[in-house]
Amino acid sequence: MVVFGLVLSGRQRDASDYFLGHRGLPWWALMLSIVATETSALTVISVPGIAARGDLTFLQIAFGYLVGRIGVARLLLPGYFEGTQDTAYQRLERRFGSAARRTASGVFLLTRALADCVRIFATAIPLAIIRPSLTALYTFWGGLIGGALLTAASHGTDQLIVQRLLAARGLKDAQRALVGSGVFIILQFALFLLVGTTLWLAGADQAGMRGDAIYPTFAITQLPPGLAGLVIAGILAAAMSSHASAVNSLASAATLDFYAPLTGRQDPTHLLWVGRWLTLFWTAVLIAGAMAFRNQNTPVVQLALSIVSITYGGLLGTYLLGGLWPRARQIDVILAIIVSVLVMSPVVLGAVIPGFPIRWLSGLAWPWYVPLGTAATVAVGMVSSMVGQPVRR
Repeated sequence: MVVFGLVLSGRQRDASDYFLGHRGLPWWALMLSIVATETSALTVISVPGIAARGDLTFLQIAFGYLVGRIGVARLLLPGYFEGTQDTAYQRLERRFGSAARRTASGVFLLTRALADCVRIFATAIPLAIIRPSLTALYTFWGGLIGGALLTAASHGTDQLIVQRLLAARGLKDAQRALVGSGVFIILQFALFLLVGTTLWLAGADQAGMRGDAIYPTFAITQLPPGLAGLVIAGILAAAMSSHASAVNSLASAATLDFYAPLTGRQDPTHLLWVGRWLTLFWTAVLIAGAMAFRNQNTPVVQLALSIVSITYGGLLGTYLLGGLWPRARQIDVILAIIVSVLVMSPVVLGAVIPGFPIRWLSGLAWPWYVPLGTAATVAVGMVSSMVGQPVRR
């Protein structure tokens, strides 16, 4: 993969080629790119572990993913294809100003880096009934509502996925790719969960073993050498697809949302050079951060989704304010994002980090994190917008 990348790198003429594939990718290639981006090693090894120690109710999250992607395709994507955009946050600059764009982009850089530290950690390792509940991990309504808002934030406001969609030939191709990936993910999660059920039937769940280690341990110890090698290669391939997308999107946001506007350098060839060096920088950051999760016992897929939920609600709420609340100003959305992060940090970190000093709503199941953060963002933004402005009649 490294050699292949080096050979093809000479064909990239500018930053648009490097970050967006010259905006010429067909919808089916984008769909597969989206699925590959969100399918990391933690998906392959953690989802079977969830089914091996539980049941198939995690699949309800995937149905919410499809609902959320349909909403993004209809409501958010058309705005991304009005004019020319290179990142998910230029749209906020047109509506609110440059400070709002950099605030949202900065939040993306922080949480995407944290979440992918978990994914890189997972690479090193070669939930629930339909009655409504805010504490049970995987319920129908928790999966549908929580999954829909989670994917609306991740696929509608997160540069990691929006960057892929902006590489489409046009709006229709981007919409097909996004909705198609939602159908694909339902089938993929069903497959991985059934793998977990078979692992339980085979007695692979040993006492004292962390859930994420069940699948790779079984592959290495029980499968014949050739097949075991293919399974491990598949895990590493999944890791490569998500990590490559992550560092590229982090470099894209850092280059186009911060470096270019702050330095005034807009030369595409120069930005290509900067983007490549920032890719190397973020790679080093993610590797260093991954070391912090060595002693974490939470399933890594749940851990990663929990961490990004600290800010996903804030990002999604910002876009809702921009589209549905005309009174919202730049200062209102910045304040709303800050308050949402401050509210959600103790909720999420208190649940995933043992001994964290502040804990709020400790029994709340993680699929409800994004709905809570979104509600807090919208509420704070609406209240803030009413301060110092005359009521419109």
